[in-house]
Amino acid sequence: MQKLVILSGAGISQESGISTFRDANGLWENHDIMEVASIQGWHNNPELVLDFYNQRRRQLVEVIPNKAHTIIAQLEDQYEVTVITQNVDDLHERSGSSRVIHLHGELYKACSEGNKNLVLDWKEDIKLGDLAEDGSQLRPFIVWFGEDVPLLDLAADMVYDADILIVIGTSLQVYPAANLIHFAHNAKRKYIIDPHCQDYTVPSDFVKLAMKATEGMAKVRDELVG
Repeated sequence: MQKLVILSGAGISQESGISTFRDANGLWENHDIMEVASIQGWHNNPELVLDFYNQRRRQLVEVIPNKAHTIIAQLEDQYEVTVITQNVDDLHERSGSSRVIHLHGELYKACSEGNKNLVLDWKEDIKLGDLAEDGSQLRPFIVWFGEDVPLLDLAADMVYDADILIVIGTSLQVYPAANLIHFAHNAKRKYIIDPHCQDYTVPSDFVKLAMKATEGMAKVRDELVG
């Protein structure tokens, strides 16, 4: 069975109603990104950061996977599919994808401020004073700017072994995740699906599909499945 790797970003979840991480004016839900998505922001104002992610977590209850998520899950019938996502939502899992690597963490988990390896499943709000087993404040299980990306090497290995690579819903502006496409040395087919993909440079062996995630995945599925 051929190995198919999906590298997904905010654009795929946007069609389910989840706000994109970064927009044209550098704000995320009217917050400066570095205030709510950096380790320095956490140190400066943990209450603001907790409130921001509590709102994001509550929003997950209101959204459902879209057609792009569903098609990716269905491709497991013909391919060995691994999803590497920059998204912190659970829409890939809810659509039925069985192998998902979350590069930037997960909203439905919390961890100890003192030990990020001490992880809990967590669907409620996190409040100041909520403590992990080690006595440290609980924080969102999110990889913020200024922190290492612990699953990056695993993701690079998956991309290296891929027979087919599909990049969807990401403008390849967030590093180091954006570098992953350069590990796809063995992939015979490479696609990038993004409405704005004509505006930036990707290697010449990528097929560019300037479409929304749902439209682009339907087109690629028809090519891969027949």
